[in-house]
Amino acid sequence: MVRKERRPSVKRPTIADIARRAGVSKGAVSYALNGQPGVSEATRQRIVAIAQEIGFNPNSAARALSGASARAVGLTLCRPARILSIEPFFMGLISGFEQELAARSYALTLQVVATPQTETDVYRRWWGERRVDGVFVTDLRENDIRIPVLNELQLPAVVIGGPGDTGKLPQLWSDDAGAITEAVGYLMALGHRRIARVGGLPDLLHTQTRTRAFTEVCASLGLSEAVTVPSDYTGEEGGRATRRLLINAERPTAIIYDNDVMAVAGLSVAQEMGLSVPGDLSIVAWDDSPLCSLVHPPLTALTRDIAAYGAHAARQLLAAIAGEPVQDVEEGTAHLTPRGSTAPPRES
Repeated sequence: MVRKERRPSVKRPTIADIARRAGVSKGAVSYALNGQPGVSEATRQRIVAIAQEIGFNPNSAARALSGASARAVGLTLCRPARILSIEPFFMGLISGFEQELAARSYALTLQVVATPQTETDVYRRWWGERRVDGVFVTDLRENDIRIPVLNELQLPAVVIGGPGDTGKLPQLWSDDAGAITEAVGYLMALGHRRIARVGGLPDLLHTQTRTRAFTEVCASLGLSEAVTVPSDYTGEEGGRATRRLLINAERPTAIIYDNDVMAVAGLSVAQEMGLSVPGDLSIVAWDDSPLCSLVHPPLTALTRDIAAYGAHAARQLLAAIAGEPVQDVEEGTAHLTPRGSTAPPRES
């Protein structure tokens, strides 16, 4: 575990901060932000620019001066909104958040955004408007533009996923490479030699970690035909990726999917094409969820306690908000839960 240095006590931007940076009085700042006469247009523009830069919102001036706690934390998701209604991972994660937050009378503020840049704008607005006391950060990317913004704002945050370069922000992750290694090893032990993977969004750090690990373990086991097809976690794209794999003459005899929704879609496509699961095709899903047990045959899956994962992240974030030192933590590796969707290939 890596202990992050203790963050200084949280100081939110105030009118006094703007006045100091602009070299004017607090009264002049008030005039400028409220559109009142008393300052030149050039000074007004400079003050407004500084307010935006440090995340101060004039509509929240009274609360800013009072220093009141929001008693809320934020979660922004840069995913299509339609995914959230069917994505068990995020529902499990949020249930874990709520387990800890409700016990401390904290609320969770959720917003779906289109781009990481929009996400940084949301952080600045939330922090400036005193809407949240801290945030959860998911879907870490390489050279993630959100990290320097959060460090600059001194907004308490916990990064879920990694490990990656998060500056002073603590992070919580599980060993994706170890889970992929176990899944591939299991399929090879069953006799599979043509194994494919339908991956998640390619720009996410955990997707890159899984892709690299899948490629390396397959190469080390002599599985030269192993291939990853990128997707976006939706059933539609997961189904399309499955069709592309299965129309090949040398189609895979086993496919690992980066989430359960795509795995269920893949099962449907295989059956639609007249293939037997697991006789003609074995399927492994990641992460395990009720969806995996409700289909026929039930899906072999990589299992971890997502709610416990979220609860741990919430405890970390509440500690960071309180100004306590918070450690980087590696959670337990997902383990394989064999079910009816995997078996030795017929050709073996």
